[in-house]
Amino acid sequence: MESILVLAHTDESGKLLSKASLEAVAAGEQLAAMLGTPFSVGLIGPAEALHVIGDCGARFFAVSGDAFAQPRYATDAAAFEAMCRASQATIVLAPHSSRVARVAAGVAYRLSGVIDTHITTFGGDASLQASRWFYRQRIEAALTRTARPWFLLLEPGTHPAFAVEDSATAEVTQVPVELPATRTTVSGTRSPQQGQQTIRPDASLLFVAGAGWTKKQPNGKVRTDDAARIILDFLKLSGASLGSSKSLVDQGGDGSSVLPFLSHMNQVGQTGATPRHPRGLSTCCHGEEPHVVGWRFIGERRAISLDANCGWTRGKADVVYIADAFEVMEKVNELLAAK
Repeated sequence: MESILVLAHTDESGKLLSKASLEAVAAGEQLAAMLGTPFSVGLIGPAEALHVIGDCGARFFAVSGDAFAQPRYATDAAAFEAMCRASQATIVLAPHSSRVARVAAGVAYRLSGVIDTHITTFGGDASLQASRWFYRQRIEAALTRTARPWFLLLEPGTHPAFAVEDSATAEVTQVPVELPATRTTVSGTRSPQQGQQTIRPDASLLFVAGAGWTKKQPNGKVRTDDAARIILDFLKLSGASLGSSKSLVDQGGDGSSVLPFLSHMNQVGQTGATPRHPRGLSTCCHGEEPHVVGWRFIGERRAISLDANCGWTRGKADVVYIADAFEVMEKVNELLAAK
């Protein structure tokens, strides 16, 4: 009989479960119901953080203490290994976050297990099947394994987060961990100011800018400074995450006029990221296949374009506004600022 363990960790505050961890808990609850097997939740962090999921029907394990408060390979790997052994799990689910991804393969090796990453869905009748995408999100494959324990890292955004309603006291088993030798110390964290941060994975809207923002406009002039102001104002007012087409981020190497806050980290599409947001708004993009690959997992897709025959109008977007993006976004910023 299978036994499921969901590995979780706290967010940047160190007190609350991360959103990706809540998604993994919901996936674990769903998988346990599908297989008719019990499941457990193991947390790196304070046991109090588990109270919000105290009514999910799982057993709870935790590894707490100052040594585990900050991400570090040696301590995180030791903590995850200890909880896996304590729960005797045959299937281990975990969020594909940076904290888990850096240690999960090492933990699987220590337990003589196997691991698969970027898992999106579960299925199967006679045996468990886990699905993921390959080849730039163009091919979906269903994987099954007989080796155990089987570690499955869940792609963020593919499962709804566990619905936190009323907190219930969770009975948590503290798992002892012998601290390994460490060669690193965490002296603190540094993060960009809110106005400088443009990539926001948890944002409800993805705003994608295309190369049209830096081209000559109907008045015959290039309005790069205006474009930068409009886009940054919109990101600040809406809290959206910023994406970019490859052609736009590549312009810096061509000596062309560029948006100074863009980098290849913002790139979405065939050679970029494939983010997951409930809604997306594309501006000054032509909507061809490389762009659409990056939009495959966006829930509601809208676009602004002056070309009524652009690629976005051919069934690739739910709504297309045939209008000037400068004028539309200026008006949107005005309405947002008024609120």
